[in-house]
Amino acid sequence: MTQTLTLDIVKQAVAGTAAAFRRVVELEPAGGPGAKVFPPTYEGGKYATEKRRINGETVDCVLLDSVQSQANRMELALQEAVDEKPPRISLPVITVDFSDTEASFIGRITSLEAPHRIADAILRDSAWDDGAGKKVPFRKTPAGAALDTASLQDATALFEHCPTALVFGMWDSTGARGGLGVKFPRAIVSEIIGTGALPGQRTGGRLDPLQIALKAGPVYETEDGDWTLDPAKAKQKDGKPVLYSKKGRPSEINHGNVTPSLVVQKDKMGNPLDKSGAPTKRADEWIPIGGFTIDRAQQITVISLPALRRLRFPANGNNNSERDLAGRTALTALALCAATLSGEKGYNLRSQCDLYVPSGVPEWEILGQNEAFPLNAEDAVKLFDQAVEEAKSAGLPWNSAGMKLTPRADLVQMVVNSRERGGAEQDEEEA
Repeated sequence: MTQTLTLDIVKQAVAGTAAAFRRVVELEPAGGPGAKVFPPTYEGGKYATEKRRINGETVDCVLLDSVQSQANRMELALQEAVDEKPPRISLPVITVDFSDTEASFIGRITSLEAPHRIADAILRDSAWDDGAGKKVPFRKTPAGAALDTASLQDATALFEHCPTALVFGMWDSTGARGGLGVKFPRAIVSEIIGTGALPGQRTGGRLDPLQIALKAGPVYETEDGDWTLDPAKAKQKDGKPVLYSKKGRPSEINHGNVTPSLVVQKDKMGNPLDKSGAPTKRADEWIPIGGFTIDRAQQITVISLPALRRLRFPANGNNNSERDLAGRTALTALALCAATLSGEKGYNLRSQCDLYVPSGVPEWEILGQNEAFPLNAEDAVKLFDQAVEEAKSAGLPWNSAGMKLTPRADLVQMVVNSRERGGAEQDEEEA
């Protein structure tokens, strides 16, 4: 029976010269061979495609899930584990609670959800109740102030309040020092690619059960943003009724048939593009946005041990090698736990992009030691718990109670204003 990954094995790898923990998960489309998968689309409906060298061959590949998206999924898996009743894991999390404000529809934003983690402007523009009725700006609290002094040589305070920032990376670009704020590189990198990628076609259209014709209009816009067929009830401009969305077609208010057509890459004016990015009317030069069939998909996750070995955790200005090792080991266990919990959730990346692991428990290789160990979610949580307890025993602080902040009034008002003006600004952008 293959031995699972244990704390002693992780500790030895961190203390030694191993380069990284690496996990390569072979995935297949849930629809089976030949089923299409749809990657994320970028501006203009473009996919991230490239050629890669794999096993000595040049292979057409498509990015199915980016490094940033994978990090978000891992952090979400940690957040869900923290939110379980009782909590599945104990992890320091900073929460901004909007529930008692006019922006209660936001709910809460945590350091696991904010784009810049503990350095995010949402946290910066919030305050902490000191228990004596005083609201302390976050950057003036011990957790926030840690960002002003944190470095690779002193990551103790960040370990206490937001250890995930040390694993997933952080740049304090929103603080007083702006672009000169402290940076911590990612210690874990993961992505999912499809290999042997062959682009497909997709059509779009709509059959209206009401059979509303194009000439059933024109449709006019009213003062309150609704629509009308009566020009006398329409909003007026220069003495004339305003057409809805400029053209006044029934399709602008989602009525009428839409003739089926190929979905292709277009510019901002709606013109189809060719491979050079130039508008073209030649259908044989259009670039389809129709997903891909692939030979296989791979998730490649790497936890960099040299990146974690650069971190030091002094106490009262004094360094200690045992404490440093305990902190680095706990962060490695946190990265292993995040990746494993995320994998436990499955691989529903987006609509029409469901992948699955055909068999077995994925293994973590220790690069430089030529060893591999399976790790399931239950064992990953146990490993993480043990590593945290050892770190605490070594004198490292771990604020498992977390920290609750409330957003400042101006931030709440900005959120409310944005929701109220959202529709108006969209109209202005389209004008």
